[in-house]
Amino acid sequence: MRIRVTGLAAVLALGLAAGLAGAQAPAARGADGAAANTPRTSWGDPDLQGVWDYRSITPLERPRQYGDRAYLTEEEVKTLEDRAARNLDEPPPEEGAAPGLIHARYWTDPGRTVAEDWRTSLIVDPPNGQIPDLTDAAQARRAGSRDDRPRRPGGYADTPADRSNLERCITWGLPTAILPGLYNNNIRIVQTPTSVAIVHEMVHDARIIPLDRQEPLSGDIRRWLGDSRGRWEGDTLVVETTNFSDKTSFRGSTPNLKLIERFTRIDDESLGFELTVEDPETWVAPWTAAFLMRPSEGELYEYACHESNYGLRNILEVARDEEKSAAAGGN
Repeated sequence: MRIRVTGLAAVLALGLAAGLAGAQAPAARGADGAAANTPRTSWGDPDLQGVWDYRSITPLERPRQYGDRAYLTEEEVKTLEDRAARNLDEPPPEEGAAPGLIHARYWTDPGRTVAEDWRTSLIVDPPNGQIPDLTDAAQARRAGSRDDRPRRPGGYADTPADRSNLERCITWGLPTAILPGLYNNNIRIVQTPTSVAIVHEMVHDARIIPLDRQEPLSGDIRRWLGDSRGRWEGDTLVVETTNFSDKTSFRGSTPNLKLIERFTRIDDESLGFELTVEDPETWVAPWTAAFLMRPSEGELYEYACHESNYGLRNILEVARDEEKSAAAGGN
């Protein structure tokens, strides 16, 4: 059995989540072709504003156990959602978190539900639900990036620069910041007639996206979150982001990474989102993920990464203690 959801049907009708069959008829539309129930700003654009929650226990890529199957059964949905609820609601274990977990499960908030149409992956293209294969160039980069230094169980820790941008409280990076994760799966959108601001709860990343079709940045100018430019295509906000820095990377991507995001306000309770990722130097083909966002249960709060966060300092301190112990012959 596969559930049919009116909201997803509207997304399909607007060109989001292309390739998902079996949806209901599109929502009623006005004489101008716009969805009749689309909330609008005082200047007439679709109103995307608010705090939006994109939690989902549906994985980005289709687990191998489902093979070519694009949809879950009703029984599978119940099993997955019951397990998610137990993980979030179970009391703290008496002897601490399970081995190998960075956070105890009850400290996280990945959500309790699968994607609205019961898909087996958030990736809708390619049809196999998988990120495409790496190019030969990407495989060569990965092989050439191996370091001969002794690697500690938690990774290198010679200097702070050895640690990730997230551990250093710099950025979560795109597109990671807008894909469902363990927690902080919220964004705030604010609009004006000439720009859109998106604040990502994770690491408090923020983007100001111009809508005035000004010239793009020179390729010599690179940014942590790239350079985002937006435009309206009917009722859909299309945001293209390029000019990424070589200090950030998504699964081995290069600074030539290009993201195309599509935001469509479906009704009062849903915002359709589609993300296409392109980097011909990394993957043999582009790939696309799609899902719905819902109004958040509360406000978006500051992600004050460094306040009372001793993780990075402790990682480096332990590494220095290990070096001193080794230099002293382990005594």
